[in-house]
Amino acid sequence: MATALILRRPSVIPGFGLTLGFTLAYLGLIVLLPLAGLVAKTFGLGPAELWAIATTPRVIAAFKVSFGTALIAASINVVFGLLVSWVLVRYRFPGHRLVDAVVDLPFALPTAVAGIALTALYAPNGWIGSLLAPLGIKVAFTPLGIIVALTFIGLPFVVRTVQPVLQDFEVEHEEAAASLGAHRWQTFTRVIFPAILPALITGFTLAFARGVGEYGSVIFIAGNMPGISEIVPLLIVTKLEQFDYAGATVLGVMMLIASFILLLAINLLQHWTRSRHG
Repeated sequence: MATALILRRPSVIPGFGLTLGFTLAYLGLIVLLPLAGLVAKTFGLGPAELWAIATTPRVIAAFKVSFGTALIAASINVVFGLLVSWVLVRYRFPGHRLVDAVVDLPFALPTAVAGIALTALYAPNGWIGSLLAPLGIKVAFTPLGIIVALTFIGLPFVVRTVQPVLQDFEVEHEEAAASLGAHRWQTFTRVIFPAILPALITGFTLAFARGVGEYGSVIFIAGNMPGISEIVPLLIVTKLEQFDYAGATVLGVMMLIASFILLLAINLLQHWTRSRHG
């Protein structure tokens, strides 16, 4: 009865049944149907063939590179994304709007252009790479270069997720904590951080998901050496170019399952954080 009353409640936009049906049909055709076809094609193979493709050293190494670098880059973006958000919200300085606009640049910049630009900078003869080379630090054509690329394209996800929360956070809470004797670190850890923690987890999730599936900005700076700096999306493309459709399909489903499990775990953590901190 309660559900029926909720569904019959008047709405500003009429046609609930029509819009709901269109939404479900659209999501089914655009999202669920392609994924279902991918899974069905994969499970059409035999268990022995699936296991043989999934456990090759090259595939395992590619998964370690993709998920490991994405995890590191997302963790870095959580720290520096919080700092950038804090500066943009709490301070006003010359060029504030310009800095705020630059944060969105990785959204608009084609990933291939980003990859070429980062490679030109961090190559051994590049502006930054030439300074790091005498120190024995090599960025381009190594997993470190992948982390740099994923950090570049993932930063806006954290900043744009945390920034609205900081803007809505009332300064009176900090003043109340200070009046009760809390110093700055206690105010941040016990008042501010719990309020922005769900947003940080959301930003981390978005940056991590983008990093796992990133292709264009990585292939130029990674070097793409099998077992060292080869990512799963590139390995899938390689198998498609070799007409190994079964292998590409298996890798796609493996990536889908692994990403779903990790994102589900992160979302459960986010839900627990929200319920705990209100």
